[in-house]
Amino acid sequence: MLWPDPAQREQLVEIRDNLLARIAEAEREGWLGEVEGLNVSLAGAEEKLAQLGRNSSSRSVVDLDFPVISGPDSSTCQPRSSQAE
Repeated sequence: MLWPDPAQREQLVEIRDNLLARIAEAEREGWLGEVEGLNVSLAGAEEKLAQLGRNSSSRSVVDLDFPVISGPDSSTCQPRSSQAE
């Protein structure tokens, strides 16, 4: 699944607000097919915004415990957890 770029949040909010205004106009004018299509687009924009909210709230740092090379040859590699601090 592709996640939206958090830097695009403001643009997504603007798109959502624009879609809401266009839906209101289409309803006033009686353009039922247009309303249906715009509602599909609105659902997509709102889902992307929800993904941004879920993605930012669930981020955490994960230590992958890569080995630390302490000398010029690789025979001295040790996992970080076994090194003295």
